Amino acid sequence: MNRLRGPIKALLIDLSGTIYIEDAAIPGAIEALKRLRETRIPIKFVTNTTMETRQFLYDTLHKIGFDIQADEIWTSLWAARDLVVSRKLKPYLMLEEAAMADFSDIEFPDGEYDSVVVGLAPSMFDYYNLTKAFRLLLKGAPLIAIHESKYYKKKEGLVLGPGPFVKGLQYAADCKSEVVGKPSPTFFQSALGNIDPRQAVMIGDDVRIDIGGAQELGMQGILVQTGKYRPGDENKISPPPCEVCPNFTHAVEKLLQVIKSS
Repeated sequence: MNRLRGPIKALLIDLSGTIYIEDAAIPGAIEALKRLRETRIPIKFVTNTTMETRQFLYDTLHKIGFDIQADEIWTSLWAARDLVVSRKLKPYLMLEEAAMADFSDIEFPDGEYDSVVVGLAPSMFDYYNLTKAFRLLLKGAPLIAIHESKYYKKKEGLVLGPGPFVKGLQYAADCKSEVVGKPSPTFFQSALGNIDPRQAVMIGDDVRIDIGGAQELGMQGILVQTGKYRPGDENKISPPPCEVCPNFTHAVEKLLQVIKSS
């Protein structure tokens, strides 16, 4: 296993499953983040969550007790919105109603769709809506996946993410999706700005989406064994994570040791 090294000039931190689950902080995470803030190293919270807007996430995290600013939250939903605007698309949006607020200022005339955007939308993953998307793809509409996570963690256990439905549409329409969020290198780099990825660290609970994607760009990855983590996940990517920690608190301890010694 690789080992964490300095200097560290930026930190990217996943949200759900890494520092909180639904409406509760992972034990110790609030205090650990406070300690991390004392280093003055820039932090961005990068998430593939597509069921809620950035404002909703900000409000939720503040209610839980996290000291996080709205502009520190980097969502794949917001990145998808930027893509739609920049390309002047009229997409068929497979999103939950709560997520539509990020697209509220864009007009999408019914029946004139030229693309398909898929997020985590359980209420949209039925035969009618999937068939509608499938027919658009057959006509040549591009398929844009906000992300392709296989599953995520809720209090009652693991539940399906949008990935299986994106793959199903790809298979049926014989097409490929363009992924906007993690693990896209573009998404990670946009969160880092001008900072060299080799001097940045990603902390997350998904070994492929969080850690594998970040390390492909040249970042260092710390996998936490909370959220969607399953035993043996650290062996599913090559190179493996730089560090594997029981939780976010232990990950912060590792970081503080490296920061102090570099």
